[in-house]
Amino acid sequence: QVQLVESGGGLVQAGGSLRLSCAASGRTFSSYVMGWFRQAPGKEREFVAAIRSSSTTYYAASVKGRFTISRDNAKNMVYLQMNSLKLEDTAVYSCAARSGTFYITDGRYDYWGQGTQVTVSS
Repeated sequence: QVQLVESGGGLVQAGGSLRLSCAASGRTFSSYVMGWFRQAPGKEREFVAAIRSSSTTYYAASVKGRFTISRDNAKNMVYLQMNSLKLEDTAVYSCAARSGTFYITDGRYDYWGQGTQVTVSS
């Protein structure tokens, strides 16, 4: 069982930066694929970024070059550094975990945090 708690969301102006954090419980954290997903009002949840235990990273095309996912296995933490934020990045961002291989589909993830709101203003 893995419990995930996100933090770091808030209100930021377009062009600004935020860093999201996800604290995970569980002894086998280092073996999990960790992902960030987001859901904007009226839209389906979408993949943002993921990181494997090997630290291989994956990004959605819409955030590549602006967002960076990282993990600290010693602290059971995953981070999402978001730079050059745009209005369309406004969403609830959720951390997710799964064992095994990487998938882009949210339905493949077994554990989810409660989400943190990110609002980008003009």
